[in-house]
Amino acid sequence: MKKIETNSKKQNLYIFLSGLFLTNALIAEVVGTKIFSLEKTLGFNPAQIKLPIWDSPLDFNLTAGVMLWPVVFVMTDIINEYYGKKGVRKISFLTAGFIAYSFCMIWLITGLSPADFWVQINNPLDINTAFNRIFLQSMGIIIGSLTAFLLGQIVDVMAFQWLRKFTGSKSLWFRATGSTLISQFIDSFVVLFIAFYFFGSPKWTFNQVVSVGIINYIYKFSIAVLLTPLLYIVHYAIDSYLGKQTANEMIEEATESNLF
Repeated sequence: MKKIETNSKKQNLYIFLSGLFLTNALIAEVVGTKIFSLEKTLGFNPAQIKLPIWDSPLDFNLTAGVMLWPVVFVMTDIINEYYGKKGVRKISFLTAGFIAYSFCMIWLITGLSPADFWVQINNPLDINTAFNRIFLQSMGIIIGSLTAFLLGQIVDVMAFQWLRKFTGSKSLWFRATGSTLISQFIDSFVVLFIAFYFFGSPKWTFNQVVSVGIINYIYKFSIAVLLTPLLYIVHYAIDSYLGKQTANEMIEEATESNLF
């Protein structure tokens, strides 16, 4: 009876963590086309950071998806800690499939003819065009997003386990933050280069891509560090939910499974 209850808790925990993972990843993809000013949002003037290798000063102009991706990578590390790379791989491919499905459904929905009264009550705003511009992403963005997502997940898992060789079961903050910083560096630039440099319409310049990528990464770097206490809060909550002995057994099983 106790074993059944323990297995049920493990399954429920995986479903909950996967739900957080999937929800944040999906929302991040949908809102990712918006570029916002972090300084203006916080009530400050643009940073205008000057670098000797770039002609234009850099501001904190970020893709809206950066608000959610740090949570995805935190969930990646937590799932990796308790369920191993197989657990991360499963939810990563499922999420990629659901994101692709969502884009297909959005593409079909934006092709529906708008009702006349809906257009009229929203005058003078061209509501149908606005709806399509917000939700209908280009094929380049879709390809870039999915490529960056899967590549980032693979790198995060590999870096997490590589760092674990040096830390053992201790220093969760080090392997979690370190793996996130490595994977988010790749994610920050891959999606921008594919979506806006190779397939953009109009195309971004190389400097624009690198500038936004650098600022995105600086932001993600900072958030990853700030979220470190969250890792321990989640870790404590999971240990309390499962029981310390069960939690430790899961971590050991996850570690052993990642060796093969």
